[in-house]
Amino acid sequence: MTPSEQSRRAIDICRRAPVVPVLVIDDLAHARPLAEALIAGGLPALEVTLRTPVALEAIRIMAEVPGGSVGAGTLLTPADVKAALAAGATFGVSPGATDRLLAACEDLGMALLPGAATATEVMILLERGYTMQKFFPAQASGGAPMLKAIGAPIPQVTFCPTGGIGLKNARDYLSLSNTVCVGGSWVAPKAMLETGDWAGITALAREAAALA
Repeated sequence: MTPSEQSRRAIDICRRAPVVPVLVIDDLAHARPLAEALIAGGLPALEVTLRTPVALEAIRIMAEVPGGSVGAGTLLTPADVKAALAAGATFGVSPGATDRLLAACEDLGMALLPGAATATEVMILLERGYTMQKFFPAQASGGAPMLKAIGAPIPQVTFCPTGGIGLKNARDYLSLSNTVCVGGSWVAPKAMLETGDWAGITALAREAAALA
């Protein structure tokens, strides 16, 4: 799959809702009801970060829930890409980009949101054909003003900014012409996961979906 094809697929996924939940799952029992709650609330594109021992199995479980697209976050190596695809991930997200990681996604046909934080990084990915990228870490890298500034000379690239984004500042990004959606963890707070408050998570998802 070429980078331009990857970007088209990534944009299609990102356009499904204004927010992509960024999920850290420690308990497999949470996987299915969490996916169901978020999808019911209008957030069908889900990013499960590969930061816990059960992340890949959580992707397998969540990929079976109708109406959703489950991606793997924190892809760092070609081995991560292979494992995520085997688990059923339909897209990948990385905090940055290396030649080996990009090549693995291209060779194996995984739609990827490669991370970039500077104009140079954005340009390098654009030169390779990636017109849809992840702006990360968004707030620490200058926030919405920085992303707006990057968009002025590089309007060909659109973004999913992630990192430090919540309900209070999500609209700052979503109002930008070069932002398709934002990534955030606020729609699945740890306290609600631990108590099984799936109705509460659905309510947060509906609130986030209304940001469109």
